[in-house]
Amino acid sequence: MKKLRFAGVLAAVTLLTACGANDTPASQGGAVKPGGNLVLLNDAPSITWDPAKSSNLVVTTLGLIHRRLTSWDVAPGKDTTIVPDLATDTGRPSDGGKTWTFTLKDNLKYADGTPITSADVKWGLERSFAPAFSGGLAYHKDLLSPGLAYKGPFDGGKELDTIQTPDAKTVVFHLARAYGDFNWVASTPAFSPVPRGKGAEANYGDHPVASGPYQLASYERGKSAKLTRNPNWSRVEDKTRLAEPDTIDFELGQDTGVISKRLVDDTGKDRAAFGMSFASPAQLAQIQGNASAKSRLVTSESGALAYLSLNTQRGNLTNPKVRQAFQYAVDKAAYQVASAGSAQLAGDVATTLITPGLQGREQYDLYPAPPSGDVAKAKQLLTEAGFPNGLDGLALATHNERGFPEKAAAIQASLARAGIKVSIKPLDDDTYTSEVDTKGLSDYDLTLTSWQPDIPSANANIQPLFQSTEIGNGGYNESRYSNPEVDKLIGEAQATVDPAEAGKKWAALDKKILADSPVVPLIYTRNSFLHGSQVGGVEIGRFPAYVDYRKLGIVQ
Repeated sequence: MKKLRFAGVLAAVTLLTACGANDTPASQGGAVKPGGNLVLLNDAPSITWDPAKSSNLVVTTLGLIHRRLTSWDVAPGKDTTIVPDLATDTGRPSDGGKTWTFTLKDNLKYADGTPITSADVKWGLERSFAPAFSGGLAYHKDLLSPGLAYKGPFDGGKELDTIQTPDAKTVVFHLARAYGDFNWVASTPAFSPVPRGKGAEANYGDHPVASGPYQLASYERGKSAKLTRNPNWSRVEDKTRLAEPDTIDFELGQDTGVISKRLVDDTGKDRAAFGMSFASPAQLAQIQGNASAKSRLVTSESGALAYLSLNTQRGNLTNPKVRQAFQYAVDKAAYQVASAGSAQLAGDVATTLITPGLQGREQYDLYPAPPSGDVAKAKQLLTEAGFPNGLDGLALATHNERGFPEKAAAIQASLARAGIKVSIKPLDDDTYTSEVDTKGLSDYDLTLTSWQPDIPSANANIQPLFQSTEIGNGGYNESRYSNPEVDKLIGEAQATVDPAEAGKKWAALDKKILADSPVVPLIYTRNSFLHGSQVGGVEIGRFPAYVDYRKLGIVQ
């Protein structure tokens, strides 16, 4: 469960107050009918079409061409639930949750007409262990190969014995330990089938064999991709994808300012376009004076957890009372304004580690204070810890784009009120990863970032950020929080098969960890997306804070 993706980037915008998130529903667009061409505008230059290398969510790009064993039922105003995709059900646990069995549906076929078999599911997972195909979500890896001893099927043709395929439709997983969320894990990209024996070439992602409603007809990095229908996909059998458009065009590497203008102007083919990136500051500023564009902005209920990490292994921050002072010193209201101009656009103030919309989450506040903080309480705690004159010389690392420098400045100013002096170190993404996430011992006292879980389980909030195994080596435990009892309790919660019981354990862990104050929760972010006037089926559920691409279509 290492090397999980960084997610949940916030949209930043200069002081906007007229348009609140509550004015933009989580579902938009008129009645969608089959047909037409959907245009997806993206500022990223490339898309990873290889499921072994992907960290894509069920509801976004990869799900259009690759199916998985399980999927998600997502809709505005309701909790996300797990549903079957290629499998007949959501998995059958046995042996206390150490063994999981899935049965494939009848008559499943790839775009080329060949049958999809259990051996293909196994092969797809085996590919994900090969070093050449790393980079995707890795929740399954340590469960199926403790210590990651297995290195894939291409070196001598070795199979992964922990996956058994007794017949063409049955897949049995023998896990190293009980794991209650394995049916959720089976919805991650690596559980997409790849025809056995194919995909050895490094560029398999440029011509993948499709199991979903679309196939990749063309792809040029930095420019474009085109999806056409998979003639062997069954609308009757696949209950999770509407797949209304006949074709989907991706325009890649687009300047965010150009995307803004095209979607706001809403002319020509851009009337059938959707902006894949979070609405930019330029978009949100333009929308204020444009009633049409404002009606085409959809905003999530919630999203990522934005938080300030406190390096628990560095200097005076090893003292829990010092760390608790930060809980009161930070001005979360100022952070909201720096993030998006208003609380409504930025997201609600956060007091928990588990984000809204996940089963078992309990709302609580261990450090009650106004949104602007409690400076007197912060100074009191610092004095009790032996620092009546505050702290000096702390270094705060953050990303150098997407509005993070401005948000870091808001943190810096609020900490200064309590006598905590901080210098800001903006880093590009590659440097941030190498200096903050890869190093075992970080040179930074504080880091500012955000996180959205990869699956709708509290497991994906807690384990990646607070288990000691995730310190360094590409993990995301940026607070360097190491607590043997918490590690033990994480393992026990993961091993709990009953979701309600597991939820209680995760909620208890949430409070236990935050009592040690390794991070300061700031806000639960909101994401906004803009689309053309002919695009319908624009929906965002409680989780994740992304539009469900499976439902997008053209209003005929």
